[in-house]
Amino acid sequence: MHIGFIIDDWNNINPVRNTTLRLVHEAFLRDYFVGILYPNNLTIRNNVVHGFFKVLEKMDKIPSNTETFFKKASFKEQMLPLKGFDAIFVRKDPPIDSTMLNFLDSVANDVLILNDINGMRKANNKTYTTVFNDPQNTFLPITFVSKNKEYLKRVISESKHEKMILKPLKGYGGKGVIVLEKNAIHNINSLLDFYIDGPDEKNYVIVQEYIEGAEHGDTRVLLLNGQVLGALKRVPAEDDVRSNMHAGGSAQKHLLTPEEKAICKKIGPQLVQDGLYFVGIDIINGKLLEVNVLSPGALVAINRLYKTKLQKKVIDFIEEKVNEKEDAIKQRIAYREAVKNA
Repeated sequence: MHIGFIIDDWNNINPVRNTTLRLVHEAFLRDYFVGILYPNNLTIRNNVVHGFFKVLEKMDKIPSNTETFFKKASFKEQMLPLKGFDAIFVRKDPPIDSTMLNFLDSVANDVLILNDINGMRKANNKTYTTVFNDPQNTFLPITFVSKNKEYLKRVISESKHEKMILKPLKGYGGKGVIVLEKNAIHNINSLLDFYIDGPDEKNYVIVQEYIEGAEHGDTRVLLLNGQVLGALKRVPAEDDVRSNMHAGGSAQKHLLTPEEKAICKKIGPQLVQDGLYFVGIDIINGKLLEVNVLSPGALVAINRLYKTKLQKKVIDFIEEKVNEKEDAIKQRIAYREAVKNA
Protein backbone atom coordinates (compact mmCIF):
# COMPACT_ATOMS: atom_id res chain seq x y z
CA MET A 1 0.00 0.00 0.00
CA HIS A 2 1.08 3.57 -0.68
CA ILE A 3 0.38 6.03 2.12
CA GLY A 4 1.26 9.70 2.54
CA PHE A 5 1.31 11.65 5.79
CA ILE A 6 0.80 15.42 5.69
CA ILE A 7 2.61 16.88 8.69
CA ASP A 8 4.21 20.14 9.83
CA ASP A 9 7.90 19.24 10.10
CA TRP A 10 9.55 15.86 10.59
CA ASN A 11 12.53 17.49 12.29
CA ASN A 12 10.33 19.00 15.01
CA ILE A 13 8.78 15.67 16.03
CA ASN A 14 9.21 14.66 19.66
CA PRO A 15 9.96 10.94 19.19
CA VAL A 16 9.06 10.11 22.79
CA ARG A 17 5.40 11.10 22.61
CA ASN A 18 4.45 11.80 18.99
CA THR A 19 1.37 9.94 17.71
CA THR A 20 2.12 10.54 14.01
CA LEU A 21 5.54 8.91 14.34
CA ARG A 22 3.91 5.72 15.69
CA LEU A 23 1.54 5.65 12.71
CA VAL A 24 4.38 6.20 10.22
CA HIS A 25 6.46 3.50 11.92
CA GLU A 26 3.62 0.99 11.86
CA ALA A 27 2.97 1.63 8.16
CA PHE A 28 6.67 1.20 7.38
CA LEU A 29 6.85 -2.03 9.39
CA ARG A 30 4.13 -3.38 7.06
CA ASP A 31 6.35 -2.66 4.07
CA TYR A 32 4.18 0.20 2.84
CA PHE A 33 5.52 2.87 0.54
CA VAL A 34 5.54 5.84 2.96
CA GLY A 35 5.82 9.48 1.97
CA ILE A 36 5.97 12.57 4.19
CA LEU A 37 4.55 15.79 2.77
CA TYR A 38 4.56 19.33 4.14
CA PRO A 39 1.54 21.48 3.16
CA ASN A 40 3.72 24.09 1.47
CA ASN A 41 5.21 21.38 -0.76
CA LEU A 42 1.95 20.73 -2.60
CA THR A 43 2.08 21.75 -6.25
CA ILE A 44 0.27 21.35 -9.58
CA ARG A 45 1.97 19.92 -12.63
CA ASN A 46 -0.01 20.10 -15.87
CA ASN A 47 -3.32 20.33 -13.98
CA VAL A 48 -2.52 17.35 -11.74
CA VAL A 49 -1.87 17.78 -8.01
CA HIS A 50 1.59 16.61 -7.00
CA GLY A 51 3.71 16.94 -3.90
CA PHE A 52 7.41 17.11 -3.18
CA PHE A 53 7.38 14.08 -0.89
CA LYS A 54 10.08 12.95 1.51
CA VAL A 55 9.97 9.22 0.76
CA LEU A 56 11.21 6.89 3.49
CA GLU A 57 14.10 4.84 2.17
CA LYS A 58 14.25 1.09 2.69
CA MET A 59 16.18 -0.27 5.66
CA ASP A 60 17.99 -3.60 5.90
CA LYS A 61 16.28 -4.13 9.24
CA ILE A 62 13.52 -1.84 10.51
CA PRO A 63 13.99 -1.11 14.25
CA SER A 64 11.07 -2.30 16.36
CA ASN A 65 11.63 0.64 18.73
CA THR A 66 9.97 3.77 17.35
CA GLU A 67 12.53 6.19 18.76
CA THR A 68 15.38 4.21 17.19
CA PHE A 69 13.44 4.14 13.92
CA PHE A 70 13.15 7.93 14.05
CA LYS A 71 16.91 8.33 14.47
CA LYS A 72 17.71 5.97 11.59
CA ALA A 73 15.04 7.16 9.13
CA SER A 74 16.37 8.64 5.89
CA PHE A 75 14.52 10.13 2.95
CA LYS A 76 14.79 10.92 -0.71
CA GLU A 77 12.71 13.75 -2.14
CA GLN A 78 10.46 12.93 -5.08
CA MET A 79 7.75 14.85 -6.89
CA LEU A 80 4.80 12.44 -6.95
CA PRO A 81 1.12 12.63 -7.97
CA LEU A 82 -1.24 12.39 -5.01
CA LYS A 83 -3.55 10.14 -7.05
CA GLY A 84 -0.82 7.51 -6.94
CA PHE A 85 -1.37 7.04 -3.21
CA ASP A 86 -3.97 4.75 -1.67
CA ALA A 87 -4.37 6.94 1.42
CA ILE A 88 -3.40 10.39 2.60
CA PHE A 89 -3.42 10.89 6.38
CA VAL A 90 -3.61 14.55 7.40
CA ARG A 91 -1.67 14.94 10.65
CA LYS A 92 -0.99 18.66 10.60
CA ASP A 93 -1.46 20.69 13.79
CA PRO A 94 -4.19 23.36 13.82
CA PRO A 95 -5.06 25.82 12.47
CA ILE A 96 -6.31 24.33 9.23
CA ASP A 97 -4.56 25.28 6.00
CA SER A 98 -7.41 26.09 3.60
CA THR A 99 -5.08 26.10 0.58
CA MET A 100 -3.95 22.59 1.46
CA LEU A 101 -7.57 21.43 1.49
CA ASN A 102 -8.14 23.07 -1.88
CA PHE A 103 -5.29 20.99 -3.32
CA LEU A 104 -6.69 17.83 -1.75
CA ASP A 105 -10.19 18.47 -3.13
CA SER A 106 -9.13 17.35 -6.59
CA VAL A 107 -8.04 13.88 -5.42
CA ALA A 108 -10.70 13.22 -2.78
CA ASN A 109 -12.70 10.91 -5.06
CA ASP A 110 -9.67 8.78 -5.92
CA VAL A 111 -7.68 8.62 -2.68
CA LEU A 112 -8.77 7.80 0.86
CA ILE A 113 -8.15 10.97 2.87
CA LEU A 114 -8.26 10.92 6.66
CA ASN A 115 -9.96 12.81 7.94
CA ASP A 116 -12.46 13.71 5.22
CA ILE A 117 -11.75 17.12 3.69
CA ASN A 118 -15.23 18.54 4.18
CA GLY A 119 -15.34 17.02 7.65
CA MET A 120 -12.11 18.81 8.54
CA ARG A 121 -13.47 22.07 7.15
CA LYS A 122 -16.53 21.69 9.33
CA ALA A 123 -14.83 20.51 12.50
CA ASN A 124 -11.39 22.14 12.51
CA ASN A 125 -12.30 24.62 15.23
CA LYS A 126 -14.14 24.58 18.51
CA THR A 127 -17.54 25.57 17.06
CA TYR A 128 -18.07 22.02 15.75
CA THR A 129 -19.67 20.89 19.01
CA THR A 130 -22.74 22.95 18.05
CA VAL A 131 -23.72 20.19 15.56
CA PHE A 132 -24.56 17.92 18.49
CA ASN A 133 -28.07 18.84 19.53
CA ASP A 134 -28.10 19.48 23.29
CA PRO A 135 -30.51 22.33 24.12
CA GLN A 136 -30.59 21.40 27.82
CA ASN A 137 -26.78 21.36 28.13
CA THR A 138 -26.79 17.80 29.39
CA PHE A 139 -23.35 17.11 27.90
CA LEU A 140 -22.32 20.41 26.29
CA PRO A 141 -21.16 23.29 28.52
CA ILE A 142 -22.77 26.71 28.12
CA THR A 143 -20.59 28.34 25.49
CA PHE A 144 -20.40 31.73 23.77
CA VAL A 145 -18.27 32.61 20.74
CA SER A 146 -17.88 36.16 19.49
CA LYS A 147 -15.60 39.01 18.41
CA ASN A 148 -17.92 41.55 20.04
CA LYS A 149 -16.24 42.71 23.22
CA GLU A 150 -19.29 44.45 24.67
CA TYR A 151 -21.42 41.36 24.14
CA LEU A 152 -18.87 39.12 25.82
CA LYS A 153 -18.56 41.52 28.77
CA ARG A 154 -22.32 41.35 29.19
CA VAL A 155 -22.25 37.54 29.00
CA ILE A 156 -19.60 37.42 31.72
CA SER A 157 -21.34 39.91 34.00
CA GLU A 158 -24.72 38.15 33.66
CA SER A 159 -23.32 34.67 34.23
CA LYS A 160 -24.40 32.85 37.38
CA HIS A 161 -20.96 31.28 37.60
CA GLU A 162 -18.15 32.83 39.62
CA LYS A 163 -15.61 31.49 37.15
CA MET A 164 -15.57 31.18 33.36
CA ILE A 165 -13.05 29.93 30.82
CA LEU A 166 -11.63 32.24 28.15
CA LYS A 167 -9.72 30.81 25.16
CA PRO A 168 -9.02 31.61 21.51
CA LEU A 169 -11.24 29.91 18.96
CA LYS A 170 -8.25 28.78 16.89
CA GLY A 171 -6.04 27.68 19.75
CA TYR A 172 -4.83 24.13 20.33
CA GLY A 173 -2.76 22.20 22.83
CA GLY A 174 -4.12 24.28 25.71
CA LYS A 175 -2.56 27.49 24.40
CA GLY A 176 -4.26 30.66 25.62
CA VAL A 177 -6.69 28.96 28.03
CA ILE A 178 -7.28 31.04 31.18
CA VAL A 179 -9.81 31.18 34.02
CA LEU A 180 -11.82 34.39 34.43
CA GLU A 181 -12.79 35.26 38.00
CA LYS A 182 -15.85 37.49 38.30
CA ASN A 183 -14.31 39.26 41.27
CA ALA A 184 -11.53 40.40 38.90
CA ILE A 185 -13.96 42.05 36.50
CA HIS A 186 -11.68 45.09 36.13
CA ASN A 187 -9.18 42.91 34.22
CA ILE A 188 -11.67 41.63 31.65
CA ASN A 189 -11.48 44.67 29.37
CA SER A 190 -7.76 44.33 28.79
CA LEU A 191 -7.96 40.53 28.48
CA LEU A 192 -10.64 40.74 25.82
CA ASP A 193 -8.66 43.41 23.97
CA PHE A 194 -5.60 41.14 24.02
CA TYR A 195 -7.49 38.10 22.71
CA ILE A 196 -9.73 39.84 20.17
CA ASP A 197 -7.52 42.53 18.63
CA GLY A 198 -5.26 40.91 16.02
CA PRO A 199 -2.76 42.71 13.76
CA ASP A 200 -4.98 42.40 10.68
CA GLU A 201 -8.46 41.52 11.90
CA LYS A 202 -10.35 40.79 15.07
CA ASN A 203 -10.21 37.24 16.42
CA TYR A 204 -13.07 35.10 17.68
CA VAL A 205 -12.81 34.04 21.30
CA ILE A 206 -14.70 31.53 23.41
CA VAL A 207 -16.23 32.25 26.79
CA GLN A 208 -17.41 29.05 28.42
CA GLU A 209 -18.86 28.02 31.75
CA TYR A 210 -16.23 26.71 34.14
CA ILE A 211 -16.85 23.02 34.73
CA GLU A 212 -16.53 22.04 38.35
CA GLY A 213 -13.75 19.53 38.76
CA ALA A 214 -11.69 20.98 35.92
CA GLU A 215 -8.84 21.56 38.34
CA HIS A 216 -8.59 17.77 38.72
CA GLY A 217 -8.07 17.21 35.00
CA ASP A 218 -9.95 16.01 31.94
CA THR A 219 -10.54 12.79 30.02
CA ARG A 220 -9.02 12.39 26.55
CA VAL A 221 -10.81 9.77 24.46
CA LEU A 222 -9.55 8.60 21.08
CA LEU A 223 -12.29 7.48 18.72
CA LEU A 224 -11.75 5.35 15.62
CA ASN A 225 -14.66 5.06 13.20
CA GLY A 226 -17.00 6.41 15.88
CA GLN A 227 -15.95 3.83 18.48
CA VAL A 228 -13.75 4.23 21.55
CA LEU A 229 -10.15 3.30 20.72
CA GLY A 230 -8.60 4.29 24.04
CA ALA A 231 -8.80 6.81 26.87
CA LEU A 232 -6.82 8.33 29.70
CA LYS A 233 -7.07 10.97 32.41
CA ARG A 234 -4.97 14.12 31.97
CA VAL A 235 -4.09 15.83 35.21
CA PRO A 236 -2.79 19.41 35.15
CA ALA A 237 0.40 20.52 36.83
CA GLU A 238 -0.10 22.08 40.27
CA ASP A 239 0.30 25.63 38.96
CA ASP A 240 -1.78 25.27 35.77
CA VAL A 241 -5.45 24.99 34.81
CA ARG A 242 -4.66 23.15 31.58
CA SER A 243 -4.51 19.36 31.42
CA ASN A 244 -2.85 19.11 28.00
CA MET A 245 0.36 17.12 28.13
CA HIS A 246 1.96 19.77 25.89
CA ALA A 247 1.28 22.17 28.74
CA GLY A 248 2.84 19.98 31.44
CA GLY A 249 -0.13 17.76 32.30
CA SER A 250 0.40 14.11 33.24
CA ALA A 251 -1.44 10.98 32.11
CA GLN A 252 -3.18 8.39 34.26
CA LYS A 253 -5.23 5.28 33.59
CA HIS A 254 -8.95 5.94 33.38
CA LEU A 255 -12.09 3.79 33.16
CA LEU A 256 -14.77 5.66 31.21
CA THR A 257 -17.80 6.63 33.29
CA PRO A 258 -21.36 5.89 32.09
CA GLU A 259 -21.71 9.62 31.23
CA GLU A 260 -18.52 9.56 29.15
CA LYS A 261 -19.60 6.40 27.34
CA ALA A 262 -22.97 8.03 26.60
CA ILE A 263 -21.23 11.07 25.05
CA CYS A 264 -19.14 8.81 22.79
CA LYS A 265 -22.26 6.89 21.73
CA LYS A 266 -24.12 10.15 21.09
CA ILE A 267 -21.50 11.81 18.87
CA GLY A 268 -19.96 8.74 17.19
CA PRO A 269 -22.50 8.43 14.33
CA GLN A 270 -22.17 12.14 13.46
CA LEU A 271 -18.39 11.86 13.35
CA VAL A 272 -18.57 8.90 10.96
CA GLN A 273 -21.17 10.69 8.83
CA ASP A 274 -18.75 13.62 8.50
CA GLY A 275 -15.87 11.30 7.61
CA LEU A 276 -14.06 12.09 10.86
CA TYR A 277 -12.65 8.66 11.51
CA PHE A 278 -9.73 9.39 13.83
CA VAL A 279 -10.73 11.90 16.49
CA GLY A 280 -9.75 12.96 20.00
CA ILE A 281 -12.38 14.37 22.36
CA ASP A 282 -11.93 16.10 25.72
CA ILE A 283 -14.45 15.62 28.52
CA ILE A 284 -14.61 17.19 31.98
CA ASN A 285 -17.14 16.02 34.56
CA GLY A 286 -19.54 14.69 31.95
CA LYS A 287 -19.27 17.71 29.62
CA LEU A 288 -17.78 17.59 26.11
CA LEU A 289 -15.37 20.48 25.68
CA GLU A 290 -13.59 19.89 22.38
CA VAL A 291 -13.45 17.64 19.33
CA ASN A 292 -9.94 17.40 17.85
CA VAL A 293 -9.89 16.23 14.23
CA LEU A 294 -6.58 17.44 12.74
CA SER A 295 -3.83 15.70 14.70
CA PRO A 296 -5.28 14.24 17.92
CA GLY A 297 -2.62 12.94 20.28
CA ALA A 298 -2.36 10.88 23.48
CA LEU A 299 -1.97 7.58 21.62
CA VAL A 300 1.57 7.09 22.93
CA ALA A 301 0.54 7.75 26.52
CA ILE A 302 -2.39 5.31 26.25
CA ASN A 303 -0.03 2.70 24.77
CA ARG A 304 2.34 3.14 27.69
CA LEU A 305 -0.36 2.98 30.35
CA TYR A 306 -2.14 -0.07 28.95
CA LYS A 307 0.78 -1.91 27.28
CA THR A 308 -0.88 -1.78 23.88
CA LYS A 309 -0.14 -0.52 20.34
CA LEU A 310 -3.19 1.38 19.18
CA GLN A 311 -1.43 2.42 15.96
CA LYS A 312 -1.96 -1.15 14.72
CA LYS A 313 -5.73 -0.72 14.93
CA VAL A 314 -5.57 2.64 13.15
CA ILE A 315 -3.52 1.25 10.25
CA ASP A 316 -5.76 -1.85 10.14
CA PHE A 317 -8.73 0.48 9.71
CA ILE A 318 -7.01 2.37 6.87
CA GLU A 319 -6.32 -0.95 5.13
CA GLU A 320 -9.99 -1.89 5.44
CA LYS A 321 -11.19 1.43 4.02
CA VAL A 322 -8.72 1.26 1.11
CA ASN A 323 -9.79 -2.31 0.34
CA GLU A 324 -13.45 -1.25 0.40
CA LYS A 325 -12.64 1.50 -2.08
CA GLU A 326 -10.72 -0.89 -4.35
CA ASP A 327 -13.49 -3.52 -4.19
CA ALA A 328 -16.08 -0.90 -5.18
CA ILE A 329 -13.97 0.09 -8.20
CA LYS A 330 -13.55 -3.54 -9.29
CA GLN A 331 -17.26 -4.18 -8.87
CA ARG A 332 -18.13 -1.15 -10.96
CA ILE A 333 -15.76 -2.28 -13.72
CA ALA A 334 -17.35 -5.76 -13.65
CA TYR A 335 -20.85 -4.24 -13.94
CA ARG A 336 -19.73 -2.12 -16.88
CA GLU A 337 -18.35 -5.18 -18.61
CA ALA A 338 -21.63 -7.02 -18.02
CA VAL A 339 -23.57 -4.16 -19.59
CA LYS A 340 -21.07 -3.88 -22.45
CA ASN A 341 -21.36 -7.59 -23.23
CA ALA A 342 -25.15 -7.74 -22.96
